[in-house]
Amino acid sequence: MIVLGLTGSIGMGKSTAARMLQAMGAPVCDSDAVVHGLLGRGGRAVPAIDAAFPGVVIDGAVSRPALGGAVFRDAGALKQLEAILHPMVQAEQRDFLAGAARRGARIAVLDIPLLFETHGERRVDATIVVSAPFAVQRARVLARPGMTAEKFAGILARQMPDAEKRRRADYVVPTGAGRLVTRRALQGIVRDVARRPARHWPPRGYQPGQIHHA
Repeated sequence: MIVLGLTGSIGMGKSTAARMLQAMGAPVCDSDAVVHGLLGRGGRAVPAIDAAFPGVVIDGAVSRPALGGAVFRDAGALKQLEAILHPMVQAEQRDFLAGAARRGARIAVLDIPLLFETHGERRVDATIVVSAPFAVQRARVLARPGMTAEKFAGILARQMPDAEKRRRADYVVPTGAGRLVTRRALQGIVRDVARRPARHWPPRGYQPGQIHHA
């Protein structure tokens, strides 16, 4: 099975690209959805986050606004949060890939917003970065409910610059010129990677749900 890492800065069209890849038959693991599950009622991360950030758990679930307020502009708190969440997310991703392999998938996709920032490129066979002009990105993001220019700037400050992501990527997909252009680019990538030799999944020593700490 070939494992692709899909990433892109906020507002670049990553979710749209992920849906297109799914429509092409590639199962996609949405890391944001995984995090939502970990933070929800009964989620695996709730006890650790409750201990690290008192007051952010309400009715058995992590309040994302409260958690965001606890880590916003606090690099140390953000790093503490990432140390809790990242190993759990990666364990979920490994389980997803093992399941995709059992179902006979030829290509599987890990949708990871901070792929390069967390060195996730080491865990995939090839990387895809979605990218659009800054004006398009800014307009998309500021149209979101509750978003402000200050919040947008803060998010960008925590993400690797788009130009650096594009430089590191194996494939760059344009998302600012219409969906047809994006879809054709992704179709070309799928055809290209399908010719690569596949890796065996699951890897040796794999255990479902096993968490590896850095």
